[in-house]
Amino acid sequence: MLFDKVKAFSVQLDGATAGVEPVFSGGQAVAGRVLLELASAARVGALRLRARGRAHVHWTESRSAGSSTAYTQSYSERVEVVSHRATLLAPDTGETTTLPPGRHEFLFSFQLPPTLVTSFEGKHGSVRYCIKATLHRPWVPARRARKVFTVIEPVDINTPALLIVPGLLKRNQALPKVLPQLGVVWKLHSDCGLHKVTHPCHFPLHRQAPQAGAREKVARSWYCNRGLVSLSAKIDRKGYTPGEVIPVFAEIDNGSTRPVLPRAAVVQTQTFMARGARKQKRAVVASLAGEPVGPGQRALWQGRALRIPPVGPSILHCRVLHVDYALKVCVDIPGTSKLLLELPLVIGTIPLHPFGSRSSSVGSHASFLLDWRLGALPERPEAPPEYSEVVADTEEAALGQSPFPLPQDPDMSLEGPFFTYIQEFRYRPPPLYSEEDPNPPLGDMRPRCMTC
Repeated sequence: MLFDKVKAFSVQLDGATAGVEPVFSGGQAVAGRVLLELASAARVGALRLRARGRAHVHWTESRSAGSSTAYTQSYSERVEVVSHRATLLAPDTGETTTLPPGRHEFLFSFQLPPTLVTSFEGKHGSVRYCIKATLHRPWVPARRARKVFTVIEPVDINTPALLIVPGLLKRNQALPKVLPQLGVVWKLHSDCGLHKVTHPCHFPLHRQAPQAGAREKVARSWYCNRGLVSLSAKIDRKGYTPGEVIPVFAEIDNGSTRPVLPRAAVVQTQTFMARGARKQKRAVVASLAGEPVGPGQRALWQGRALRIPPVGPSILHCRVLHVDYALKVCVDIPGTSKLLLELPLVIGTIPLHPFGSRSSSVGSHASFLLDWRLGALPERPEAPPEYSEVVADTEEAALGQSPFPLPQDPDMSLEGPFFTYIQEFRYRPPPLYSEEDPNPPLGDMRPRCMTC
């Protein structure tokens, strides 16, 4: 019989090293082999392969139709994201073929769709990918081998939807309407968002939009007003990757007569959808607690560190399930429901790219700190070069008035970090310097800008 003749039957994927299975993403090729080891000669009808990826949700709810009638409502939905079939061995005549004893390998390869959903396992749903090989033999039950593989769809937190131009971008104002005010040419880059065409290294506007909010609540006890408790919180951006630290800036003002306790947590929300209904499950993946704030006192969090543990990325574009994250900052008020402030997060797989220059990154961080009055800066940014030395007088006049109006107070210095990004766009960026000029200018020739 076949069970006596088949010593091994399995599916292996290429790229596995030291017992670690490969991880795939949309658009990649999945290659491997089906291994068949026979103890003696055996007749085989066909060897078929099927690859499948499926998002599936299922849950039940108990409902009552009266005092003595109850029933269970079931909700189920599935979406096929990968479907591939192949025949690895089939006789041309439609009959069986005889394989000699020994080890046989049947290679396979197929292309994944360009857009997939990250593998996921939840209480009421999952996203699973597998490859199944089926060995057909006459008068014998089919023999099957199954191999599960993992898909992680890249989530780039550098996407333009999460980027902002500080100081220029106003609410409901599109980027293409703002960037031409700078007098330079910009483009969208597929990897890290916005970049300047001519000098991508001089890009001080590459940062993410800070997440901020404020809430307040009246503390009550037995219908008595015990005072007002207010909370405001802010984080520097919306997108993070596992292992990063979220610096939480918060201000808690306790105007009540009882002490309150501030806390913060990263919460994962799993949303399952089927037949127009929704089912949610929440879990705390990281948390921290602050010190109690006494009556009439005020507390500041100057970047309390909250590290993101190894968790799966956000799933935002699946029809039957979503995985969202949020930073929840709350204040526990005795005798009253908690004061809660929620800031949405996106957990990605591609970390934030570094800023374009040292001075711009320090300037952006400085503006973030100065808005919250968090004291001195960690270091002083380097002064930019004298751009007027490399820009001709006619070109300087052609630039017109700067989109950033200068302060009228002559005693106010522009050397502070808050105005770093303003100075960088008063003139065009300098050319790339080298030790020796391959084309030195003549003595009677006025120096020109190398970028023109």
